[in-house]
Amino acid sequence: MSTQTGAAPQDKLLTRIGGLLRQAESTDNEHEAEAFLAAAQRLATRSSIDLAVARAHVAGRERRAAPVQRMIPIGTPGKRGLRTYVQLFVAIATANDVRCDVARSSTQVYAYGFDSDIATCEALYASLLVQMVRASDQYIKSGAYKSATVEKIVAESRWGRTVQRRVQAPVAPVTARLNFQMAFAARIGRRLASVQADVRAEALREESAAPGTAVALRDKDVELKDFYSSTSQARGTWRGPQESASYSAAARRAGDRAGRAARLGTAPELGAARGQLDEGR
Repeated sequence: MSTQTGAAPQDKLLTRIGGLLRQAESTDNEHEAEAFLAAAQRLATRSSIDLAVARAHVAGRERRAAPVQRMIPIGTPGKRGLRTYVQLFVAIATANDVRCDVARSSTQVYAYGFDSDIATCEALYASLLVQMVRASDQYIKSGAYKSATVEKIVAESRWGRTVQRRVQAPVAPVTARLNFQMAFAARIGRRLASVQADVRAEALREESAAPGTAVALRDKDVELKDFYSSTSQARGTWRGPQESASYSAAARRAGDRAGRAARLGTAPELGAARGQLDEGR
């Protein structure tokens, strides 16, 4: 493998991932779809490990790849659901050695990592975002959320005093959608992280055939941490979308099921992932 993360190797990687996504989309078998998703993440993680080992062997005088910062557009200001979109991207990024800062408006994410890792995140995000929005649309249109309730606190006046009590109220469509998408993104994050952990463990077990893997991975983590610390201007920690939505257990369960069965929607523009959806989608 080349010791540089040039455009050609990166394009080749994205093309192979794109092929797996198209295969996932073409099957109606849930177990096959799961296998294709795992294969896409396994390929991304394996390539990332190989590149880390290659970088570790580059002589000092040679051009050596370094972490970069890239802005990822999420959506336009005021659009509902941007926090769940961010949650999905951050979940994917975490499983691919990319750190993130999130704009206060949730309209964009600043990704920190090696170029090939960020490109992989964009490719997976472009496909999974379509899947998440499509699945939540189907859930809302089915009307299944109408039988669910959320707990709310209401204030009542009794004998001249204001008393608060908890009541069960119908779930609003927007609340159901947010809860569905939060659970979907969380499930996807766990699936991808599990694959990444398995591939890393396998690579370390094979270290006798490729000495230096553990050191290369440790050096990569340290280099990324140092780059993030010196580059990031974030003043706080993004806490996710939970603060903006009431809790709906039924919608969460539905979103989790959709995340388990996600087939990765077709993404013909994998080489240049959009990262956004039009309002009408």
